Amino acid sequence: MPTSPVRGFRIGRASTAVKRFFPGEDDEDAPKWSPAVRTQVYPPPSTARFIPGTAVPTPSSRPVPAEQSTAQSLDVKTVNPPLETPQHQQPEHHLPTAATPAKPSLQQALHLRDSATSANSPQVSSGELYEIVSQVGEGTFGKVYKARNSLNGLHVALKRIRMETEKDGFPVTAMREIKLLQSLRNDNVVQLYEMMVSNGMHLSSLRSAYMVFEYMDHDLTGILAQTQFQFTDAHLKSFCRQMLAGLAYLHRKGVVHRDIKGSNILVNNRGELKLADFGLARFYQKRRKSDYTNRVITLWYRPPELLFGATVYGPEVDMWSAGCIMLELFTKKPIFQGNDELHQLEFIFKILGTPTVEQWPSVVNLPWYELVKPKEFMPSHFRDFFKKWLSPAGLDLAEQLLAYDPQKRISALDAMRTPYFLTEEPPEARPVDLATLEGEWHELETKRERAKKRRRTEEGKMTQ
Repeated sequence: MPTSPVRGFRIGRASTAVKRFFPGEDDEDAPKWSPAVRTQVYPPPSTARFIPGTAVPTPSSRPVPAEQSTAQSLDVKTVNPPLETPQHQQPEHHLPTAATPAKPSLQQALHLRDSATSANSPQVSSGELYEIVSQVGEGTFGKVYKARNSLNGLHVALKRIRMETEKDGFPVTAMREIKLLQSLRNDNVVQLYEMMVSNGMHLSSLRSAYMVFEYMDHDLTGILAQTQFQFTDAHLKSFCRQMLAGLAYLHRKGVVHRDIKGSNILVNNRGELKLADFGLARFYQKRRKSDYTNRVITLWYRPPELLFGATVYGPEVDMWSAGCIMLELFTKKPIFQGNDELHQLEFIFKILGTPTVEQWPSVVNLPWYELVKPKEFMPSHFRDFFKKWLSPAGLDLAEQLLAYDPQKRISALDAMRTPYFLTEEPPEARPVDLATLEGEWHELETKRERAKKRRRTEEGKMTQ
């Protein structure tokens, strides 16, 4: 498909505007941001570095329609803050806070960020910073595109933030995700480079914003569906360990992801795996569990305590999802494919058996237990179902990840120390030959292929 140019305001990865307007979580208990702490900014690997304070905002002089497409043309500015506060500037913690709005507009955020740059800084010429190559994802948040940086030729992922329904400000959920991603830097967590904000003639014309991430060639759902490359047990063990390493890092940082699934686990052609999509992620208190919504985590990967109505939980919900992913790596399909919450519980019971008070003492205290508890006892068939795919140590680990009682569910760090990774053969090995694959494999293409197959099947039945 033809490429489309994307230009716009650039908000650096450590944007203090986000921190100033969102000093802490506004809906659930979370660590409060300390204004005395600054996050250091690093440029994307092998990309041209934009030196902080070397550009001045230059809003476009061309009017842009209210409804803009992805291919809209805009001016570019660099707004990365200085890595250290100059001595002549007032420290951030002395800034007045009484006038801080509950929900900031993007115009206010940009104005605050612009005040950090020098009024006498030289200008940079506008240009087409990113060219859209193709769409690689879609969801309630918006669309994800593969794009090429016209300055250095590197590919990035542009995640478009929906702005159509936001009349008086930038989406709070997106600001929360940006703030959280600013605090994360790990080999197994996708990196947020910056933000690009589309603009018209005035800041009031802002309609589109893009989160700019490092580009990953595939997601787990897509790459498991392809048939060109055959993964060995060593490859799958590597994927499993990298997933657990990413979760161990998140949980050590006090972050619970709350949406681990195949399409949110990305893989590149070097065999590196990274966790992505932190739209539902939250900071959590390690010493005490907070009260959250239980309407999180895609149904097929949702743990039984949430299906029973629990609202007090922690990182153990991610570990159940990790257990589902581990089985999916070997079977190449999701294990618990329920249509609704009740059906999902039935799927779980048929494989793991019905939970007993001996296994899970606190289950009887969960809000919906009496409404949805199993009517008859069912034994576990877990090992019978999966022994042809997993080794003995692999089965042990999967059982620990899928323990009914959240208190007994193994942590990510402890899971990496089990015999499955330390002693059992074969040792893990990254699938470094993925570059030989033809094309890129994402859930979006997989869904389209399944839809085409269903249509062909239905057409075949109609002609009979």
